[in-house]
Parts: sequence; C-alpha cells; structure tokens
Amino acid sequence: MADRVFFDWNATTPLRPEARAAMLAAMDLVGNPSSVHAEGRKARRLMEDAREVIARGLGTTARRVVFTAGGTEANVLALSPGLKAPGGAVERLLVSAVEHASVLAGGRFAAGAVQTVPVGASGVVVLERLEALLASGPPALISVMAANNETGVLQPISEVAELVRQAGGLLHVDAIQAFGKIPLDIKRMGADLVTVSAHKIGGPKGVGALVIGTGLDDLVPLLRGGGQERGRRAGTENLTGIAGFGAAAGAAMAALEVDLPRVTALRERLEAGLCQTRGLTVFSSAAARLPNTTLFTAPGMKAETAVIGFDLAGIAVSSGSACSSGKVQPSHVLEAMGVGSAAAQGAVRLSLGWSTTEAEVDRVVEAWRKLSLTLLKGGNETVLERF
Repeated sequence: MADRVFFDWNATTPLRPEARAAMLAAMDLVGNPSSVHAEGRKARRLMEDAREVIARGLGTTARRVVFTAGGTEANVLALSPGLKAPGGAVERLLVSAVEHASVLAGGRFAAGAVQTVPVGASGVVVLERLEALLASGPPALISVMAANNETGVLQPISEVAELVRQAGGLLHVDAIQAFGKIPLDIKRMGADLVTVSAHKIGGPKGVGALVIGTGLDDLVPLLRGGGQERGRRAGTENLTGIAGFGAAAGAAMAALEVDLPRVTALRERLEAGLCQTRGLTVFSSAAARLPNTTLFTAPGMKAETAVIGFDLAGIAVSSGSACSSGKVQPSHVLEAMGVGSAAAQGAVRLSLGWSTTEAEVDRVVEAWRKLSLTLLKGGNETVLERF
C-alpha cells in the first residue's frame, strides 16, 4: 500500500499520529469514566480533556459537547421535534436538498413534517425560498450543512441563521466536513446545534459529537438508560475513541493556519492539471468551497469506470458520498443542482488532506491524462484492459 495515493479524504482520513498515541494510552486505562474511584476519575479526566479540546475548536464550553457513536447518530439526535425555539416548540423540519443522507431522512420527525429547501446551480441554498418556507408554517428546525461532502460548497450559514432567528426557529448545522478544515465558531455561525465527527479529521471511526448551543437544554435523548453525557446519551462512553477524537481535533486546530492555504494551493494545482482536458467541468468552481475538494466530470465519462481506472493506477478516489451501499449511483446533490443525468453519472470526487503532497497531485493529474485518452473516446467498457 506504500505506493498508493489516497485522494478520498472526504470519505475518511488516515489516523493522525497524535490520535493513535492517545488511543493507545487510553487502552491502558482500566476505569469506567462514571466510576468514582481513582481509576474511574483518571478515565473521566481523559474524556473531559478531549471534550474541552473539541469545544474549544467550536468556540463553546465543554459542557455543551455530547459524545455519540458517530456523525449519523449526532445528526439524528439533533433532529428532534418539540425542541423549544423562540417562536414555540418546533413542529417541522426544513432541510437543504444537498444534505447528508442522515439529515435527509429527517431524524425523529415524521415524514410529513419534513420539507426540502432547494439549492441553486452552484449548490448554494436559495435564501429566498428558505425565507418563504419559514414564513409558511409553525416554528421549524432548519438543517443546513456547513460544507457539502461531494462538491465542497460552503453554505452561507450566518445568512441562514439570520433568517431562522427572524422566523423564531432553530438552526442545526452539520459541520462534519468543515470541522478541522476551516475556522468554525458556533456563536458566529448563529447555530443552535452542530454535529462533528472524528474520522473526518484524523480520528478513529465510530465516534462523533453533537454540540448544543447555549439555552437549548430540552434535547430528548435517543438512547435512554444511565445518566452518561449529562443524561443526553446513555451508555458507557467510548473512551478510546474519544481520546483519539480529542487528539485529532487538537492537531487539526493547531495546524489549521498552515494547512488551509497549503491544501488550497494543492487543490488549485490539481484543478489546473485536470482542466487541461477539453470539456472537463469542475462543479461549483465559482462558489466558495472547502480547500480540499474537487468534483469533476468530462463528456462521455462514466464515474464507475473512472474510479476503477484510478484504483488500478494506485489512486483511491470516489464518485461522491461513501455513505450508502458502496455502489456508484447518481448524486442527489448534483440532481438538486440541476445537473443533467449524463454529467452526474460521470462525476468523480478528489479530496485532499494534511499529508497530501505536490508529487501526489502530479501523479493524479498524470494518471487522469492517461485514463482520459480512453475514457473520453467512448471506450469506457474496455478501459480496464487498456489502462
């Protein structure tokens, strides 16, 4: 695997050395964080230190962070009917059309209580339609992601929050793709609920967190039982995973000032190389995006064949989200943006990370140059033999 190149960081990331070290240390702790003896207190201290780091990365206090078993659970926990908004208890849910599947499913809201907010051709939420939907019914919980996992598009969260405040609703922000890649602050965003995940920033898989804004204390737990997480999520906490999460968050925050411009420059180098191919389209290129994400297509290309072709060249890429069955299928994000089916079926996502190098970018560009000679001549069905 040493000669392979990983360009699928939005699906998951390599484990940071800091996270690995923290997890190994946590494995040696015998205590349950809920126990009052010395061993339990030591485990508790480790967990609370991690909670503090994650809270600091979002500009809030540790007591507002609820650990979960991942981003999906955190999203479902956040999407709860009955939460007390300034305008009254929320009775409906508004979600943008480009949300992650765990948000589009509506959480704990009934299907009939969920409405979709459209996006424009660039993938940005249409604020006028959101405003109209907010005014068309009782108080709502609105869920808009900070950054899209496929296109990398950054949503105008502060503007969304202002509309939500004026309508007396609540705002949930899925920040799973944005946390650790761009600066975030729950108060500046104007969010009431924010979700994050460890394995998108160099932590382990299977641990996430819901961050609850000040004044929102009536969240109904998904898992009932013990009093863990201040009664908001029952079950003994995943101490090893949480330790890794905290260490990864700390490392990401410490490196953010350097990584953000460096990764942005790498993405620009990558796209400059890709765009030497005539007719190639980088989706949402005119919109504000994450520094690490490129979603592109070219005439006549089939995503499934391109992904396999890259894989045979030793390069891991994807056709979009990795959160369904693992099958290549049309993107609901591109469909919501009004992209035609032929172009959508050819969309390939390249996503970079903190350890990506110029040499790796150049290798991907060269692999694409060779692959495109076959792919774009209608030879998708035989590309695996030729590449």
